[in-house]
Amino acid sequence: MRISAVVVVGDGRGQVGLGHGKALEVAAAVRKAGVRARKDMARVAIKGSTIPHETEGKHGASKVLVKPAAPGTGLIACPQVRAVLEAVGLRDALSKAYGSRNHYNTARATITALTRLRTIEQVAAARNKPISHFVEMRGEGESAESHAGQESD
Repeated sequence: MRISAVVVVGDGRGQVGLGHGKALEVAAAVRKAGVRARKDMARVAIKGSTIPHETEGKHGASKVLVKPAAPGTGLIACPQVRAVLEAVGLRDALSKAYGSRNHYNTARATITALTRLRTIEQVAAARNKPISHFVEMRGEGESAESHAGQESD
């Protein structure tokens, strides 16, 4: 009988990796999974203690939705998603797992979702535009709510 291990590694500053290992002994399976996880590191765009925007990832029949949260909210997630989010270094995020709850597929779907994240600076650089092109400037007396119901001509 072989033992299967799944290991999540991260630097706590925006990098995370997931590895899977099988061996006759637990220690060997964990070691193999750790080596594969360190080889498979992915960079994640983070914004303070949360993520820049809502994102969704899918792997197999597992689907994971990750949303930014206000500071102090904490991580609201199932254990597989929580392990990935903590390894990345996030402290505030909301998540929901849909479909299959297979441990490996759920963790892989979370990494897929996180690798799709882009900061506004990355989007501006990719499109060769200034950041001001993407951010709507409001006057001092105006608020976002006053424009909510108005249509532009």
